[in-house]
Amino acid sequence: MPSNPSAQLVRLGVLGHGVVGSAFVDLVTQQSDQILARSGVRLEVTKVCIRDTKKKHSLPKGATLVSDPHALVQSADVDLVVELMGGIEPASQLIFESLGKHKPVVTANKALLASRGPELFAAADAASTDLLFEAAVCGGIPLIRPLRESLRGEPISRVMGIVNGTTNFILTKMSEVGADYADALAEAQKLGFAEADPTADVEGHDAAAKIAIIASIAFGTTVRAEDVFVEGISKISAADIAIARKFGYSVKLLGVAELDASTSMVSVRVHPSLVALNNPLAAVRESFNAVLVDGKASGSLMFYGRGAGGEPTASAVLGDVIDAAINLRKGTHALLGAFTATKLMSMDSVNCEYMIGLEVADKPGVLHAVTGVFARNGVSIRAAEQDGIGADARLVFLTHDANEKAVQSCLSELKSLDAVKHVGALLRVVANS
Repeated sequence: MPSNPSAQLVRLGVLGHGVVGSAFVDLVTQQSDQILARSGVRLEVTKVCIRDTKKKHSLPKGATLVSDPHALVQSADVDLVVELMGGIEPASQLIFESLGKHKPVVTANKALLASRGPELFAAADAASTDLLFEAAVCGGIPLIRPLRESLRGEPISRVMGIVNGTTNFILTKMSEVGADYADALAEAQKLGFAEADPTADVEGHDAAAKIAIIASIAFGTTVRAEDVFVEGISKISAADIAIARKFGYSVKLLGVAELDASTSMVSVRVHPSLVALNNPLAAVRESFNAVLVDGKASGSLMFYGRGAGGEPTASAVLGDVIDAAINLRKGTHALLGAFTATKLMSMDSVNCEYMIGLEVADKPGVLHAVTGVFARNGVSIRAAEQDGIGADARLVFLTHDANEKAVQSCLSELKSLDAVKHVGALLRVVANS
């Protein structure tokens, strides 16, 4: 354990001083007295690492800027490392280095944890040193700690939710004002909810990293971002959303991790989903996040709030820092536990209900030809509706519970029909109530 002349002082080294890093340093300074009174530890930022030390940065008294992150980790006046620089490298190397020196680490790095989480978790437990990461998923919403601690003994069957605020903002605008995808994205970019290059958000990659971390903690199994089935929202139209509402559903981009009771396999996926209008996730608007955790004993629990932003994320980071600082003083750490190599369920094996929209030719026999394709592939139709008339007619089908592989085969055959001009977005029913 690092030597420290004061039993209650914990000295912090912060890697990165961007939006989250600067908000975190400010929060530590503002809340110092309250933290001491409520936790018995006094936090002091002693070093902050940035790429260019010539740029002006507002730091608390006594803190120094450094440009070498390894020097910060190795420094004798840093007890605890806060990694807010992002990226895979050198962040991964620096965290391993910190843990090797028995310095606790708090990180908000979802990409790193979704890629190398199992190795980092193992290194933390081997060093009997904290690695905490509440802020890596859903910003300021407390989710990881409840999964790790409060629900540790709970038989969890499913975790699902809206874990990306950008896509939820876009889908809200498409749903409430009928905006098309391009206009809703442009508004999100103008308001700062979407990046200039929104690919990671709108194609579901950001959500995939988060649900990989959630699944790992919820089910104690090794899940990486590349294991997650991913579809984004860029092919969703305002017409898809409108017809979904007629059937009683809202369209949300959901991250879903669920345990199949019959096989004990875990399914982890991200895709646009149909959520029943009476489900609480359907009411989550704009850039807010929400996650539902279904447990055998606890029932359904919902975690809701702002999932991003400098201050909410900094708040989650600070909560972890306080816990890690208390543990450091006590000479203990939060055990992550063993992660099993549970076989993950392929998307082809998933069963659910589906909504499928088709643009079709206005001629006799079309409905018979289309329904014949469904029948040949073993996909049963629960409801059907014609949207529009004449040349602009669209047929929309809602299926009974069906297998993903069978539905994909059905779509391939439908695309080959002369009567079908276009196959629209495939939407999966995830929450009926």
